[in-house]
Amino acid sequence: MIEQKLVYIGIGSNVGNRFQHIQSAIDSIHYEVGSIIEISNCYESPAIGFNGNDFINLCIGVRTFLPAELLLSKLLSIEDSNGRERFNDNNYHDRTIDLDLLLYDQACISNDVLTVPHQRLEHRNFVLVPLSEIAGEVHHPKLNKTILKLRDEYDGSLELKKQKKRFKNPLKKFNFSRYNFIAIEGNIGAGKTILAKMMANDFNAKILLERFAENPFLPKFYKDKDRFAFPLEMSFLADRFQQISEDIAQLDLFKDFIIADYEVYKSLIFSKITLSRDEFLLYRKLFYLVYKDIKRPDLYIFLNQDVDRLIENVKKRGREYESNLSKEYLKKINLGYLKFIRENSLKKVKIIDITGRDFVANRHDYLWLLSKIGE
Repeated sequence: MIEQKLVYIGIGSNVGNRFQHIQSAIDSIHYEVGSIIEISNCYESPAIGFNGNDFINLCIGVRTFLPAELLLSKLLSIEDSNGRERFNDNNYHDRTIDLDLLLYDQACISNDVLTVPHQRLEHRNFVLVPLSEIAGEVHHPKLNKTILKLRDEYDGSLELKKQKKRFKNPLKKFNFSRYNFIAIEGNIGAGKTILAKMMANDFNAKILLERFAENPFLPKFYKDKDRFAFPLEMSFLADRFQQISEDIAQLDLFKDFIIADYEVYKSLIFSKITLSRDEFLLYRKLFYLVYKDIKRPDLYIFLNQDVDRLIENVKKRGREYESNLSKEYLKKINLGYLKFIRENSLKKVKIIDITGRDFVANRHDYLWLLSKIGE
């Protein structure tokens, strides 16, 4: 599964309404690049290397799926859209906005278009001071020193004036902490787990992920469904009940809410498809003995995805035991979910059709999805 990278970006401006230019750039990064997780204080300092107005500088931390080179291209485009003029005289000039990719996770990259870590990072006090506020314990991957250590070792004399201005993080317009427990559901390959991870990272949530990879019956089931269906469903039920019961009971004072990539009722949905009639009747009795004591989510999200796209997503993740999933099987699962939603009194349900959307590859689709969830 593709994972987000944690990157740090330096932002500066010394032309016109500097604060407005910076806020505009922050908004654009939120919309085009990734989720802004931290914004440092901002500092005023003199221009270096040319006679110009004083700069306002700060740093931000961002989670993104973008490869480093594409990220740099996005930052250059944001500069252009905010009035950045470019010159070919190898001299420094005034800038409406300046965006520097400082760190790209712990990667070291050097090619014709990009160098990270930024090659002058440790020599710039106007970068080290704000960066140390949000990434003080992060190690410089080449120098093997923390940002705090580099800041303390800086021997220059550049004077920084801390500003009272604080910039707005556009991500804060979404607020899901009014819910104690959110469950994200959907068919196989709908994107439940990656969405749960993204939202947990962005909104300080405790995450519960289904432990399917640890189930020894799952690969056996796909090879011999008649033989292993019942032990598979029983093991899933036991594990889901144990995880939900234990993890929700363990209050985490440092998290705002709980988000899971499943709701326990999925056990009954899948078992009705996989088990024989007699096995299912027995399983259902056992299920309801357990289910009555399980905490229900405050918000139940169902991601509705086209079956062809589900098949495509399943192939991408490359699990051998899923290679023979049929469209008919996925359609039955989908109908099972919709029947459950129709017949059960859940606190709040949102069925969101994500057909034709890719909230991992397309940042706009992710923000659209958050808006739908927040409605």
